[in-house]
Amino acid sequence: MINFNVPPYTGREMDYIKKAVENQKICGDGEFTKKCNAWLEAKTGTAKALLTTSCTHATEMAAILADVKPGDEVIMPSYTFVSTADAFVLRGATAVFTDIRPDTMNIDEKLIENAITDRTVAIAPVHYAGVSCEMDAIMEIAKKYNLKVIEDAAQGIMSTYKGRALGTFGDYGCLSFHETKNFSMGEGGALLIRDEKNIEDAEIIREKGTNRAKFFRGQIDKYTWVEKGSSYLPSDMNAAYLFAQLELADEITADRMSSWNRYKDALTVLAENGRIELPFVPEYCTHNAHMFYIKCADIAERTKLIDFLKSNDIYSVFHYIPLHTAPAGVKYARFDGEDRYTTKESERLLRLPLYYGLKPEQVDYIADKVKEFYGTRD
Repeated sequence: MINFNVPPYTGREMDYIKKAVENQKICGDGEFTKKCNAWLEAKTGTAKALLTTSCTHATEMAAILADVKPGDEVIMPSYTFVSTADAFVLRGATAVFTDIRPDTMNIDEKLIENAITDRTVAIAPVHYAGVSCEMDAIMEIAKKYNLKVIEDAAQGIMSTYKGRALGTFGDYGCLSFHETKNFSMGEGGALLIRDEKNIEDAEIIREKGTNRAKFFRGQIDKYTWVEKGSSYLPSDMNAAYLFAQLELADEITADRMSSWNRYKDALTVLAENGRIELPFVPEYCTHNAHMFYIKCADIAERTKLIDFLKSNDIYSVFHYIPLHTAPAGVKYARFDGEDRYTTKESERLLRLPLYYGLKPEQVDYIADKVKEFYGTRD
């Protein structure tokens, strides 16, 4: 069976976890947490990176830092993971969904301005499959209406827009290191902070509302409760697991990119014949090969292809169910404008196996089976 995902593993993880234990500092902000933060800051150019317990929690922190309150509205795509909306709904805000672009599956930047009301406080673009949203246009709208921008870059580590790392355009960027992501710590994430003026508040929120970070830097003699916050700090053992992969980030990315390109080369013939659609990457974007998907004719064809691949020991999956169709989406959100593409395109999309260490012959086998399906189906 070719699994859909295999969590990344480089071989150094257990050595680093052992070192973290031997350091007798297994709670947060130990040696490896600091190394991960420094790596992220150097790689992305952000003012500050803070490792968190999940991308969900990074987004919750961003919502607190952006002072999102009950009655506020935050604009985002419906085609995203629940955490994008949850972070703001938990603050009492309404998630306002707009339609996506069918080419990149990202929020349609041309529809954002029409969704803005006097209650809108932020835009939360989601960089689907590690391919950037149109950040120039989004940042221009945010500036015009004085809105915060919180980037959901859960899938975007190592990706860029016009040469700049995803997650560094908005006020805050949120990364994921879940086991399904390019680099993993099991469960985990990071908050990227663009402006230095927001760093201290972020550290306080992350450390249960205390100024503990300043205490450990020797800036104060004792720490105390100074503001609202929670526990968003992962253990140093989790960070140790992640750092083993960050050290080999270029190698892991190159391996994934090789598989991505191999899929594209093999399946282009089906796209040229109009049988499927392949991912689109604008020329001014670099992506991280987070996923490889194809688009079938419709949901019925996709279901048949999933079953066909499974019968050939290949595990493939569809992705998000649009949030505006979910019970909580009806309760806590609204869709602005027409759903021209969100539902239709989501029902066509099928993700093929892609992970670090996927063998070229496995990619070839999967591609051959996809081509066999389209050559033999009724």
